[in-house]
Amino acid sequence: MRLDCYEEVKRLTEEMVNIPSINKEPGGETKVAEYVGNYYRSLPYFQEHPDHVKVFQTKDDFVVRHSTLAYVKGTKGTSKKAVIVIGHIDTVGVDDYTPIQEYAFKPAELPQKLMETFDLPQEVIDDINSGEYMFGRGALDMKSGVAGHMVILRYFSEHPELLDGSIVQIAECDEEDNSKGIITGIDELVALKEKEGFEYVACINADYSTNYNPGDENRYIYYGSIGKLLPCFCAFGKEAHVGQAFSAFDPNLLIAEVTRNMSLNTDLCDIAQGEVAIPPISLKQMDTKGPYTVQTALVGFSYYNFFTHGWSPADVLEKCYQVGVRSMNSVIEMLNTQYERFCRLSRVPFTPLPWKTRVYTWKTFIEELEEKYGQEFKDSLHDFTVKLHQEEPELDLRLFSLRVAEEAWKWHEDKSPALVIFFGSVHSARIEMTRKTEKECALLDAVEEAVEIVRPEAERQIKTRMFYPYISDSSFMTICDEPEAFNALGENMPSWKVKYFHDVDKIMQINVPVVNIGTFGRDGHMVTERVDMKQTFRNIPNITCETILKLLQ
Repeated sequence: MRLDCYEEVKRLTEEMVNIPSINKEPGGETKVAEYVGNYYRSLPYFQEHPDHVKVFQTKDDFVVRHSTLAYVKGTKGTSKKAVIVIGHIDTVGVDDYTPIQEYAFKPAELPQKLMETFDLPQEVIDDINSGEYMFGRGALDMKSGVAGHMVILRYFSEHPELLDGSIVQIAECDEEDNSKGIITGIDELVALKEKEGFEYVACINADYSTNYNPGDENRYIYYGSIGKLLPCFCAFGKEAHVGQAFSAFDPNLLIAEVTRNMSLNTDLCDIAQGEVAIPPISLKQMDTKGPYTVQTALVGFSYYNFFTHGWSPADVLEKCYQVGVRSMNSVIEMLNTQYERFCRLSRVPFTPLPWKTRVYTWKTFIEELEEKYGQEFKDSLHDFTVKLHQEEPELDLRLFSLRVAEEAWKWHEDKSPALVIFFGSVHSARIEMTRKTEKECALLDAVEEAVEIVRPEAERQIKTRMFYPYISDSSFMTICDEPEAFNALGENMPSWKVKYFHDVDKIMQINVPVVNIGTFGRDGHMVTERVDMKQTFRNIPNITCETILKLLQ
């Protein structure tokens, strides 16, 4: 079967790119969700089954925004199997397009404006001249993937007799920040499962991919997904006047040493099934001082992107704890060495500095305070956390966690320097496919067969790999870690069950293997973002369509 879809996917992509939907900017994400919903409502199948399309608002969100769910039930048989297809409708911002920001959402006009405005690399110029790429914010990441799913659902709504089972699509908002679209979408999928009796068998995402290095002409399909955690390090120091510098314990110095030991440390690369995750890298490093004073800082803070293939949250926490211990040991040793030299230069007696290595995980930090202060502390910290979220719902999740940590520190009588480690952001769970279940085997086989069907006319080299290498909403489709190892996440998150909650029980009601049969192009999140139209508008929908047919034959 060949789906003649190029022109329709192109049209839908361009029309959705025309609608600005920058994450968190009012109205935009909802407008795209409504566009998707209206597309379905115009089709005869959905006019006969209006309850099969729904535009729904995200829950527990300080921004009013929406996602869209639609589904088609096959008539070939009586199977309750259902394939989920997902893709996100939000984008990152367009400040990088200055001074031509208004053209970021105009694919037809943007290439000429880029050439007139910027000194472009030759590769970009070649892609413009080829006529094979569509430029624009969201063209690659990833409205073209959503457009492909829309055309697939339209096709099966016209030919339900081909399916022994159902297809459910979610076009979700807020993938680029806190994943509230798919988190709310999980509630919708669970409710739909109860309503229709669906047995979810697989999830197909259409998020973007690109070449691995210059000259790489392969197009990739990815099984499973990389995981992401955000370990945070909060350093509590000892203040002093700068004129008494050796009386201080500078938390910035400790955080700098943590960064030196964390950032791009290949000992922290997670390797599974022969594929290597990118090592951690620093995303923020700061102290909490306000206006200028000659007092040293009291609190330092940093956090790091940490990708995983096979490591659980418990594994990552232990590795970060070891980094913390090594970093604090190193700083204390260095301070004593420098102080001894200073004393020798000043011809005064040297007395070792009083600092001791003192590193906590959030769990051990809180347990120590609970043991000392009991229910009074537990109630007080919980009330503080709830009130902070109520009064400042828009507060960044990472900084929210820092504020909670600072509040807990107030209870500590021992104010000697310490380092506290916790998780501070949305968890993107790793998904590793090892053929351990029937569902995994069925999906792996279906994709391989689909690729072989499409390959002869693809005009592209198509390869498969075992981990999608970027953060995506695929991570909310199942949990691969054992419960005990996963518990380390919640036990070490200051925001847990107040501002953020990864509902494992609900996710396990979905519990499907995932594959990313996604858009392909270059320079995602850059001013030269562009999508390969042949691969994305023609090949990808056909591979996806064949995969669905194999799963629901």
